[in-house]
Amino acid sequence: MKNIYDIKNSKIFITGGAGFIATKIASILANDNEIILYDNLHRNAYKNTSLSQHPNVKLVMGDVLDRDALKEAMDPEVHYVLHCAAIAGVSSVLQDPIHTLKVNMEGTFHLFDILKSLKHLKRVLYISTSEVLGGIANNAKEFPVHPSIQVTEPRWTYAISKLAGELITHSYYLQKNLPTVTLRPFNIFGPNQVGVGAIHSFILQALSDEPLVIHNKGEQIRSWCFIDDFVHGLLLAMSSENAIGKTYHLGSPQNTNTILQLAKQIIYLTQSQSSIEFKKINYEDVEVRIPNIDLARSELLFEPRISLEEGLKQTIHWYEARQTQSQLSAILP
Repeated sequence: MKNIYDIKNSKIFITGGAGFIATKIASILANDNEIILYDNLHRNAYKNTSLSQHPNVKLVMGDVLDRDALKEAMDPEVHYVLHCAAIAGVSSVLQDPIHTLKVNMEGTFHLFDILKSLKHLKRVLYISTSEVLGGIANNAKEFPVHPSIQVTEPRWTYAISKLAGELITHSYYLQKNLPTVTLRPFNIFGPNQVGVGAIHSFILQALSDEPLVIHNKGEQIRSWCFIDDFVHGLLLAMSSENAIGKTYHLGSPQNTNTILQLAKQIIYLTQSQSSIEFKKINYEDVEVRIPNIDLARSELLFEPRISLEEGLKQTIHWYEARQTQSQLSAILP
């Protein structure tokens, strides 16, 4: 992807800057802008990129819970801020729901309290999640939100904390006149994805001919969006004046299938000898997650273009190349 957007000669600050989405954005905008990536390297996609060699990119180690460090890292001349930092992934959330709530809520307050004093701010993008919609989201529009969430179920602390983040974001738009936009990504995947996720896990398992482990019966329905399409929508929201104060769903509803279908497709595309194993889980899962993207289509002119098969092929190719490099490094002196 090239920087075809009207985002040039600007300073851009990204929390969670070493992550999957943030490093993709940075790679597109770095030639024309100065970028500060702020991250504690909890999930490190940065190491698999060439951003460390780019003269316009600076990585600052820090945590959003450390308000002083965050303030010190923030350039007072910043034009754009992208808030990607969060605790995500079901395993991480289940392991420490209190930390999840603190990072996703308190960290967001820290950021916005700092941003309210910036003089040159053009846009603040809050990266939320489709999980705020709850367990069933079929052709889901942005509003109203009716999450069917059990307070006693720890996995929903992520959804609730991100929904609170949306409220924090919109409140600073209303009360402090900050130029905010909220984006809800729907199952983003692609090369250099780190951490957890079905496609990430399935590809690694398939390339090693290991069993693909599916939760319950694999009947859960998802719409998968390739990283290039999501970032295209994000950059449209970043550069569109019509987007300020709004919330948008970004995803690829045409790329919808079940988890079981996804696993079989990845086995086929990798020509793997893997089997499929079913594992009963002891927490609530999201049964259906399909976005309605009519608002993003009409107001941002967003249109996802990459099919699930093409996205999977590109992602598999990236992992295969990484696997080959690892094998070579293991045998070379």
